[in-house]
Amino acid sequence: MKTRSISVHCLILALGVLVSLAAPLAAAETEGRVNVNTASLEELTYLPRVGSVVAQRILDFREANGRFKEPEDLMLVQGIGERTFELIKPYVAIEGETTLSEKVRLESDEER
Repeated sequence: MKTRSISVHCLILALGVLVSLAAPLAAAETEGRVNVNTASLEELTYLPRVGSVVAQRILDFREANGRFKEPEDLMLVQGIGERTFELIKPYVAIEGETTLSEKVRLESDEER
């Protein structure tokens, strides 16, 4: 019985180590953000799956309706549905500076 208890503790410890190692990797992928309330057309195109046409629609929507209050408000913009929003959500901010400095390429984009 004591051996089983030690094995469970070792497993829990190993899982904790894996989680702590994976967290910085996930954070590194989403370090940059685009503030959709202040970003330029070019900065908006840094978002995955957002090209110049959708970026212009974001700017037009922002001009017509004011600041985005929640990131989810982006789904009110033509061309941004639930699936696209889920892809861009980790890179979207509604406050603060835009810190993303290049286009985010997703693995599925690279396979094309």
